Amino acid sequence: MGIDGTGPAAPGAPGAWWSQDAAALFAALGSEPRGLSAGEAQRRLAAVGPNTMVDVRVATRWQLLGRQLASPLTLILVAGAAISLGVGEWIDALTILLIIAIGTGIGFVQELRAGHALQALRRRLAIEVQVRRPDGMLRRAASLLVPGDVIELSAGNLVPADGLVLQARDFLVDQSSLTGESLPVEKRAAAVPADAALNARTNAVFLGSSVRSGTAAVLVVSTGRATAMAGIAARIAAPDEQTQFERGVRRFGDLLLRVMVGVVVGVLLVNQLFGQPGIHSALFAVALAVGLSPELLPAIVSVSLARGARRLARGGVLVRRLDAIEDLGGIDTLCTDKTGTLTLGVMALDGALDARGHPSAETLQAAWLNAAFETGIRNPIDAALVQAGRAAGLSTDGWVKVDEIPYDFVRRRLTIVLAAAADTTRHRLISKGACAETLAACTQVRDGGQAHDLDDAWRGRLQAFVQGQGERGVRVLAVAVADRAAQASWGHGDESGLTLIGFLCFSDPPKPDAREAISALAGRGVRVKMITGDNRHVAAHLAREVGLDAQALLTGAALDAMRDEALWALAERTDLFVEVDPAQKERIVRALQRTGHAVGYLGDGINDAPALHAADVGISVHGAADVARESADIVLLGPDLGMLRRGLEEGRRTFANTLKYIYITTSANFGNMVSMALATPLLPFLPLTATQILLNNLLSDVPSMAISTDRVDAAAIERVPRWDMAEVRRFMIVFGLVSSAFDLAAFALLRLVFDADAVLFHSAWFVMSLLTELVVLLVLRTREAAWRSAPSGLLAGLTVAVAAIALGLPHWPWSATLFGLTAPPLAVWGALLALVCAYGVATEITKRWFFRSTERGVSAP
Repeated sequence: MGIDGTGPAAPGAPGAWWSQDAAALFAALGSEPRGLSAGEAQRRLAAVGPNTMVDVRVATRWQLLGRQLASPLTLILVAGAAISLGVGEWIDALTILLIIAIGTGIGFVQELRAGHALQALRRRLAIEVQVRRPDGMLRRAASLLVPGDVIELSAGNLVPADGLVLQARDFLVDQSSLTGESLPVEKRAAAVPADAALNARTNAVFLGSSVRSGTAAVLVVSTGRATAMAGIAARIAAPDEQTQFERGVRRFGDLLLRVMVGVVVGVLLVNQLFGQPGIHSALFAVALAVGLSPELLPAIVSVSLARGARRLARGGVLVRRLDAIEDLGGIDTLCTDKTGTLTLGVMALDGALDARGHPSAETLQAAWLNAAFETGIRNPIDAALVQAGRAAGLSTDGWVKVDEIPYDFVRRRLTIVLAAAADTTRHRLISKGACAETLAACTQVRDGGQAHDLDDAWRGRLQAFVQGQGERGVRVLAVAVADRAAQASWGHGDESGLTLIGFLCFSDPPKPDAREAISALAGRGVRVKMITGDNRHVAAHLAREVGLDAQALLTGAALDAMRDEALWALAERTDLFVEVDPAQKERIVRALQRTGHAVGYLGDGINDAPALHAADVGISVHGAADVARESADIVLLGPDLGMLRRGLEEGRRTFANTLKYIYITTSANFGNMVSMALATPLLPFLPLTATQILLNNLLSDVPSMAISTDRVDAAAIERVPRWDMAEVRRFMIVFGLVSSAFDLAAFALLRLVFDADAVLFHSAWFVMSLLTELVVLLVLRTREAAWRSAPSGLLAGLTVAVAAIALGLPHWPWSATLFGLTAPPLAVWGALLALVCAYGVATEITKRWFFRSTERGVSAP
């Protein structure tokens, strides 16, 4: 349905359904206030499809297989096989097809496993909603909603579909993503004109909005692609912004493409100049191009990410998108709230006090009634008050709720309006909230049962009390009341002329391991910054407890008065942002990003959603508000910095192992390709046949499939990973040329010393080339000395297995027919193995020089 409401709605629903009364709309949709039966809901789901704007179906096995076969590298190999068949080289053709089958099979299996892992994560993170059925309420995945369902929403819920409000109580909805309105809108069950603009449809809720406070029952009218949000999304659709890792892979692909084109064109020209057969030259050039490409990179990335996701899930960290694992590893700044993350998150009411700081039953009674009748955002403060009131034997008997003025992040207080059951002509307002904002609404203070003007002396005394408590780490809320004549409704304007009756003191001690967790993150290059709406004194006390710099503090008021340029400079040096509102949280994140930081934001509240969206990695917790959880890339099963640290380490481990494959494979392949390109004009035959090149490339890639299981250097976990294409290029050239030097030495040895013919030359260099690729894998997989860093068991086992195949393959009876290989003499074996050992030593020495020069900032050639 379009935003103007004239597009398609659900089958049977009127076009301007917001102008209909509930009875007419129920009849049109074939539903009733008790909701649809399970059978009817299932039938409608089959008819209209899932409640999603995009197709999230997992790819079938045939689709995955088709994707593997449609890759450019596979198509190049198929073309090579076709050329071989065309010239009668059927053995070469069959060998190439066998290589295609093996490579495609490996990629297919790994992508299938990765897809299953992602689907499992999606199921764990699916948003659920309360749905009415004739036999009672049930929780159902939002994606399964259909027109005619009746759902119940409350504070913190995402609105899962477009629908008509049937009943509402203090129901405020944030629909800024559709209308741009900065403040939540109250929704009521009353029809509006058919031509009402979307922001004037006060009886309707829309997919993409979120509930800020209150409760409501809603009749679902439109789902999925028939919603207003889908109409907007279709018009402004843009490709998703690439992540840092995706941008790196794309730049790497561009580099390879340039090198590949240069190598292929150069080899074809040289071969033609020296009179090599055209068909064999073409196959050889194609094989070189394929050999240079890390064709298993997509599969290895998928394997690494899927394995990382499974490991993280076991540790309590769930990912909403797989590539967020590497993004998490790349953050250097973590912004977090304090409650539940740096503190235990279990509020305890230490005292209900009067204006002089003495215990007060009146303050406790008023606060208890406020918390007990509140229907907005569930929070630990109200939970602590309800628990304390019950322990004190308090009851709501004798009181009737009249109205509620919900909490917002500007007023920072919540007001409940009550009437005594015995006298409904008078209403009592009970307001509870942040001290500064609540005191601003007060004109009197109650002391000893008498009301006094709240003059400057009293204000100074009260502010000193609040500051003193804050400096002890005690969070203080103010409680104020007013008795007024009854009226039909109450709003923000009525929160004036209140009488302060006392304070509520809460404690939320720091987690015992918070200081250690912050220190551990700092040791990994991640600076933690606290962003909180709490007052500066409480935040500073906690900061000192957990090891943050309490002096590096910026208040929301100061931030408001600051230009963006000033904030860019100051945000980097600030550890505590206090007394901030939701818009300021997003502004802080963007300021840090503007100065070059990769920012993670950890939040679980409705007010955290904008900052979660803005951050490079949004992190929430499993019990968070729907809107926060849906805005996040990473979901923790608990608000634990230690859990987050483990997730960050896994992200860096995944990033490091992916880069290992890229660095090692491209340098080894580049060296082999340069060697063959240089040798082509100097030899009377091609250095290797096309089939031998492809077989060599396939075998050398087998151990690489285990790179995702490899151990990672401690230094790689401690530093923030970044793509550096200049370093990738230098690495490829330096180590590729080291490899080429030893290849050329082998060529000279085989031709000048052993007078090798084509078959012996091919056999000897095939084995040596494969062994050197295995050696370089073991040497370059770590920046440490190779003998001090053991590979994973799987990687070591596959490396040994491929080495055994390389040594044994020339001796197999059928290898001469299929691959053109023969067993070299013992003297040739000895010379080749000596060169392989020398190559390993030379690579180790070059590695030390390369990384020392890189760390000093000296560019390697």
